[in-house]
Amino acid sequence: MQFSSKLIEDAVKEMAKLPSIGVKTATRLVLHLLKQEEDFTTALANALVRLRQEIQQCKHCHHYSDSDVCSICASPHRDKSLVCVVESSQDIMAIENTAQYNGLYHVLGGVISPMEGISPADLHIDSLLLRMPDSEVKELILAISPTMEGDTTAFYITKKMQPFAHIKISSIARGVPIGSELEYTDEVTLGRSIAMRTKV
Repeated sequence: MQFSSKLIEDAVKEMAKLPSIGVKTATRLVLHLLKQEEDFTTALANALVRLRQEIQQCKHCHHYSDSDVCSICASPHRDKSLVCVVESSQDIMAIENTAQYNGLYHVLGGVISPMEGISPADLHIDSLLLRMPDSEVKELILAISPTMEGDTTAFYITKKMQPFAHIKISSIARGVPIGSELEYTDEVTLGRSIAMRTKV
């Protein structure tokens, strides 16, 4: 794509590095910013700079936070007997949007993947185990993606949790999505749905 301005070209190149943003979309966004008041663009730029410089991870769960302890871990209204283990902060946001869970979380920062060189030591598994002794935790919910890497990670965590026999370990249900048709459901998902059927 030809640009009449090197400044616009540079801005488009940087914007296009964002996920799901191609050159055309990046160009539209950059041109949109140029049409706005300068205060708007300055506020956006300042917010991004502050985000990068000041954001931190909660010292308990590793969720993104403005302070040492995130608002979820600090809340007196959360059920501290439940800890939901997830891969990323995006997973926490997705679960929170359901309004069906009121416990605490623990962000692993990924899953075990030898092919990508990610070992248990690269994840926040040790800090999860350190949370267990002398805590109120009664159940650990593994909300990890149902992939080979996810299942490997869940199995590893389950093995490491053996010393804490008093803590129940569960995983989120897996099955046929609501609104889908059985003929288009893959065999593994359908098989798990039958094996993990619930009473009506």
